[in-house]
Amino acid sequence: MSRLAKAANLPAVTSYLVAGLLLGPFFLGRLGLSGLGFGFGTLEQVEGYGIVTQVALGFIAFVIGNEFRLSALKTMGQQAITVGIAQAVITTALVDVVLVVVHLLFPDVISMASAITLGAIAAATAPAATLMVVKQYKADGPLTHLLLMVVAIDDAVGLLLFSASYGVANALEQGHMDPVSVIVEPLVEITLSLLMGAVAGYVLNLLEVYFHSRSKRMSLSVAFVLLTVGLSMIRFEMGGVQCGFSLLLVCMMTGTVFCNVCPTSEELMDRLDRWVSPVNILFFVLSGAELDLTILSNPLVLLIGVVYIVSRSFGKISGAYVSCRTTKCSPSIQKYLGITLLPQAGVALGMAAQAAQLSDGHMVRNVVLFSVLVYELVGPVLTKMSLSAAGEIKPEGRTSARVENKPEEPVSVL
Repeated sequence: MSRLAKAANLPAVTSYLVAGLLLGPFFLGRLGLSGLGFGFGTLEQVEGYGIVTQVALGFIAFVIGNEFRLSALKTMGQQAITVGIAQAVITTALVDVVLVVVHLLFPDVISMASAITLGAIAAATAPAATLMVVKQYKADGPLTHLLLMVVAIDDAVGLLLFSASYGVANALEQGHMDPVSVIVEPLVEITLSLLMGAVAGYVLNLLEVYFHSRSKRMSLSVAFVLLTVGLSMIRFEMGGVQCGFSLLLVCMMTGTVFCNVCPTSEELMDRLDRWVSPVNILFFVLSGAELDLTILSNPLVLLIGVVYIVSRSFGKISGAYVSCRTTKCSPSIQKYLGITLLPQAGVALGMAAQAAQLSDGHMVRNVVLFSVLVYELVGPVLTKMSLSAAGEIKPEGRTSARVENKPEEPVSVL
């Protein structure tokens, strides 16, 4: 599939998603031959591999933490924070306004609670597809560095926006507001996640010095990412407050602290990135297999889905442009950053699963599923086109892994 994608000048991540879609329960799975390895028979079988998805997200977040080196923060840290917060808030506000208008015009189609919740979900951006495109084409430059930092910040901002919006949505349906779940719990989750990640990153650095073999040091790094993924799944109650961790924030903070305190972190991150490539491929194949095509038969979902996709896309692009212009980013960043922030997947689906408790929560879930289907197939292509237009993707020097790259012979003029 990746060879076909390359022939069509498409990113490899798109081919992995299409491969998963073909292996899913709505294509080869319909043949009833899943026992022989021909696809997944049901969505439950796909969900049974959920641990692979969690592990892949953990490694992706750990690698993104590498972008938050002190040197990078000094040059564009303020820009990343401002843009990360502003574009998410603008997107949420715009989608909220559009969907609330749809509710007022057609109250039977979507409730006010669902409209507000979808607005918050719109802020989330998928880091996985973006990172895969960056790694495949070895993109490098101001836009790429700012993009990865903004995508990471998006998780924390999106969590706060969703918690607040979902709390308001529950209040509209139940008639009372719970300040603990709206304000306290998301702040506690972010604080605990950053604290756990910082401790894990520091301890990883302390243990790395006891190993001199590259393979053992890489094995230790892999083990710590797996450890943080496992610990981030812990949930507990303290003083009436439900406490938990964000997997992406924990692993991202682990990578950030480790990369800033370990002098050999760049070499380790490079080796680790190559090691986890098969895990990332599995992640996208499973993501493609999870795309539920039955939602395409519901015209109401398609209608709200199109409105959601158009308003979210406009919100991301305009929000990124305004915030980049305000922070005096370069013209190419102002023009292309918003387009690279369109991919949406795992984080949004997690939020939609929680929103299923609303009276028409199934509408929220199906709209998000539809948007993920569109964004995951189109988003990586748009990201590649934007990075190429910004001049941050160079032509690949190697045509085959079996042939060594050799410098061209200098031409003599004598």
